[in-house]
Amino acid sequence: MGDTDPYLICNAKLATMNGNDTPYGQINEGAVAICNGLVDWVGPMSDLPTRYTNCARKSLNGRLITPALIDCHTHIVHGGDRALEFEMRLNGASYEDVARAGGGIVSTVKATRAATPEDLVQSALPRLDALLAEGISTVEIKSGYGLDRETELNMLRAARRLGELRPITVKTTFLGAHATPAEYKTRDDAYIDTVCIPTLRAAHAEGLVDAVDGFCENIAFAPAQIERVFKVARELGLPVKLHAEQLSHQGGTALAAHYGALSVDHVEYATEDDAKAMAASGSVAVILPGAFYTIRETQAPPIEHFRRHGVPMALATDCNPGSSPLTSLLLAMNMGCTLFRMTPEEALAGVTCNAARALGLTDRGKIAAGMRADLAVWDVETPAELAYRIGFNPLYTHIYEGKQ
Repeated sequence: MGDTDPYLICNAKLATMNGNDTPYGQINEGAVAICNGLVDWVGPMSDLPTRYTNCARKSLNGRLITPALIDCHTHIVHGGDRALEFEMRLNGASYEDVARAGGGIVSTVKATRAATPEDLVQSALPRLDALLAEGISTVEIKSGYGLDRETELNMLRAARRLGELRPITVKTTFLGAHATPAEYKTRDDAYIDTVCIPTLRAAHAEGLVDAVDGFCENIAFAPAQIERVFKVARELGLPVKLHAEQLSHQGGTALAAHYGALSVDHVEYATEDDAKAMAASGSVAVILPGAFYTIRETQAPPIEHFRRHGVPMALATDCNPGSSPLTSLLLAMNMGCTLFRMTPEEALAGVTCNAARALGLTDRGKIAAGMRADLAVWDVETPAELAYRIGFNPLYTHIYEGKQ
């Protein structure tokens, strides 16, 4: 069988996530025809076109097929860890207390700056492999722990390298506006103008950037400072995203919506007006329960506002060394349901079709003709089981661009 010959995966349940009237877009006793790394046809086995009658087949014995999962918000490239800060928080310090004491994001900067590019790749591989083992085909990786030109570029180069070493699509996001480094303490504007923006231009010139992000928060940057970065992103033709409304309400969501952001992430303190603005702009709300859980936040994101106004919701690990050392997207699905009362269908949409949308990708996240044949096959009876179990991985096999 050559690459141009279609083959058929049959005798399976399909959660196509196509948004029809059937929950999960489910097809029982379904089949998927794959050719040249794309889905060629999908539907009930009883409707199989005659052109596939004699093609090679693989029976899945009733297993469930979903789109391969997508982790649309991670920080997996970094140096060091922050286990001691985890201990501090358990002894009573808040996330803000840790950050104001010189910990938090800035404490990871020192370790990341000290790491070689190869160190960054090698330390990130185990985290990436943990995600791959759960059927993930696409991952977003941010910079933001260098906060100087060379380290920010090295982080993005390491992220690109990970996509060469593993069968996964890596989308890179420039997050120079993540925090102000110690050498620019109390000089946030100077850092934005003399380091962040010139580094963004250099990273774009090297082809290292797929999107631009920032951290708009009372311990990070104000909306006016983020907007200066967004204006440069627009000039360069790059889409934007934003960490906003995580610890307080600073107005970042409205700014992101004004710039047509692909996504607004965290959003625990977002309001109904923010949800309306996101609905109008088409921005995705990326829900990050790992950070909520780790920092013991009590303000839950306004899920009901997002539902009411039709804001698509994605779920992601936010894998990072401080506020979300989480490398399980399946656990993030369970957390989204348990902590925020998302439904299992919303959770699966959050790591497939809506996660793709949060990255500006239109060729994946659903099982449909013409889409990439990035699929996950599960040893489960129903799609809800993926969000229901805790600490259990039922992946049977992973198909990337049509290849197992």
